[in-house]
Amino acid sequence: MTAEPTGDEHRHGGHRHDGLADGTTVAEYWERRYRDAGPVWSGRPNAALVAVAPPAAGIAVDLACGEGGDAVWLAEQGWRVVAVDISATAVDRGRAAAAERGLGDAIDWVVADLAEWEAPDGLALVSACFLQSTVELDRIGILRRAAAHVAVGGHLLTVAHAAMPPWSPHAGDSGITPETELADLDLDPAAWSVEIAELRDRAATGPGGETATLTDSVVLLRRTA
Repeated sequence: MTAEPTGDEHRHGGHRHDGLADGTTVAEYWERRYRDAGPVWSGRPNAALVAVAPPAAGIAVDLACGEGGDAVWLAEQGWRVVAVDISATAVDRGRAAAAERGLGDAIDWVVADLAEWEAPDGLALVSACFLQSTVELDRIGILRRAAAHVAVGGHLLTVAHAAMPPWSPHAGDSGITPETELADLDLDPAAWSVEIAELRDRAATGPGGETATLTDSVVLLRRTA
């Protein structure tokens, strides 16, 4: 879900081969979540993406694009976008939002499990905003595999919860810091430079109207070789 959230702020797109406890697959879980509700996200792009994304320079991949808020914004900035999500309903909503803004030809919409999907080569940007899941997710594996398709001069951007929102059922769980993100990614320092690795605060409103200041972990890496 690449759009700025309306409340619950978990991203998704992973795969669990043994399914969920009730036998539901991860794809079925996320499809049901979107299908059984109206719009899940606000439709606005994530604030950190807007603040730190590099200028348009080719193809951008939006991992777990949800209903397409980030993908549409990237296309409006001049990027050619590949937007990928595991939920067909979410992708259909993103496609409709893009068409309403006349961006239908600027975004390739893909329904796929990120644990199995391979990005195209020569990417100028991989964006993963809140790629955090309520079900099992090989997040680092997905990010590392996508990073392998970034061209020299291109960027990898990750935005994650440094602490879970107080209204989340996972409030109190450990978040992701820039330091742990960089350590877990473990990308070759001879081939990648760190342009941003910082915490950013933002105001947010929960599903019940409650407000809080949330802290995001923002990491922007540039491929140098």
